[in-house]
Amino acid sequence: MTSPVTPPDPDARPLDWLIERGSEDDPALVLRETTFSFGEAREKVARLAGWLSEKLERGDRVASWAAKGELTCLLPLAAARAGVVHVPINPLLKRAQVAHILADSGASLLVATGARLNSLEEDDLPPGCKALDEKDALALAEECPVTLPPSAHDVDDLVAILYTSGSTGSPKGVMLSHANLWLGAVAVAHYLELQSDDVVLAVLPLSFDYGQNQLLSAWYAGASVVPLDYLFPRDVAKACAKHSVTTLAAVPPLWVQLLEVDWPEDAVTPVRRLTNSGGALTVELVEGLRDKFKKSDIFPMYGLTEAFRSTYLDPDLVAAHPTSMGKAIPFAEILVIDDHGEVCDPGVEGELVHCGPLVAKGYWQDDERTAERFKPAPQASHYGGMAVWSGDRVKRDEDGLLHFVGRRDAMIKSSGNRISPQEIESAALATGLVAEAVALGVPDERLGHAIHLIARAAKSGGNAREELPKALARELPNFMQPHVIHWKDTMPLNPNGKIDRTALAREIAA
Repeated sequence: MTSPVTPPDPDARPLDWLIERGSEDDPALVLRETTFSFGEAREKVARLAGWLSEKLERGDRVASWAAKGELTCLLPLAAARAGVVHVPINPLLKRAQVAHILADSGASLLVATGARLNSLEEDDLPPGCKALDEKDALALAEECPVTLPPSAHDVDDLVAILYTSGSTGSPKGVMLSHANLWLGAVAVAHYLELQSDDVVLAVLPLSFDYGQNQLLSAWYAGASVVPLDYLFPRDVAKACAKHSVTTLAAVPPLWVQLLEVDWPEDAVTPVRRLTNSGGALTVELVEGLRDKFKKSDIFPMYGLTEAFRSTYLDPDLVAAHPTSMGKAIPFAEILVIDDHGEVCDPGVEGELVHCGPLVAKGYWQDDERTAERFKPAPQASHYGGMAVWSGDRVKRDEDGLLHFVGRRDAMIKSSGNRISPQEIESAALATGLVAEAVALGVPDERLGHAIHLIARAAKSGGNAREELPKALARELPNFMQPHVIHWKDTMPLNPNGKIDRTALAREIAA
């Protein structure tokens, strides 16, 4: 087993206290047009929290749907201070997915950019949910006479709902407490050895636990964050040079792109550490990163939204074990469990089970799916309580390092995004152009998985081959768009009369 490691600060606090840790005049948030010191950011959070407390009741959900900026970076802490629950929505999502998240979460308020609000249709906002342009929200907060001091909330209170795709059905909301997010920030800041002079470039979506933690772990360490919504990989290199970035996180497909662009010396030299999650690094990527960033530490990491982060590999071991998942992060206990509930011996495949205080509170209003993933910890656990049974198959070697084997479910991981095959299939069927549809992930060096859609046209589908890509482009975000569509006259069936996904996967791979 991989036992938990405890850093110097094991006690959780209300999440909004993170912004209180940095020195008053040090930069906390570096935006395109302005920089907020920790003192200024504290004032902004206090006012935004005061405005939320006047507008919403304790426990209400406030959703944000906007690019990285003042609102999306400070709202997680302001909502925590006001006692409301933040629901960050990936800005790449389109109205159908957003409507589902708003309805499922029961959001009372949506704050978004004007263009995104204008894309919503009449029934997309659930009853009682008000919509507000982010510029207006920031202006109202600035004028609000009420400011809130650091809170005294119970650290087990619900503070955020992060929506993530499951292997079947629509996105599900993972419920996170103050303690979940606080201890996640402490853990990452500890093993990355973040310092107050660090500059973290936040290129990942803040709606992902990995992306949001870039803010939280940096501020726990008193470091500054530079949010970046990039259009091209070279924009990342330029930002690293401009801001003397010391910490850069990405997912494997982005690393592939970043290694293909020119990096000026002033972009590479300040970088102290590179971190990876959202998919495993290949040997080739590790070699490329070590060659490009010769003086930077590389931190391969593994995680799942239901327990935030589970493992990391010590940079000193990357050269010898480039494909290992490493060992447990602080506060995490990682067990490899066989089908009888016992800890596996080294070299024996089992299910990765995550125990400890980073385990989320379950899925929002979904007892059935919560019971499938959140179960009592194995008897061997030091922590006990509820654990996340990941469904991922792993092995532990003689040195205690973990190695990924595969997944039990059919999740597609493309460009660092977890994508439900059923969500793509449902969108295709809803067009009326196809009678049957199967989405599969096919291994791809650049993407992790390329999305292949196998479809059988409906009799009344008209010119389905030409119309389906257009229809999907309207209904699904870019990262869910099929890279290849295969058309079939008949689908293969298994002995139970269901579509034989295994046969289709073999056919595509041939």
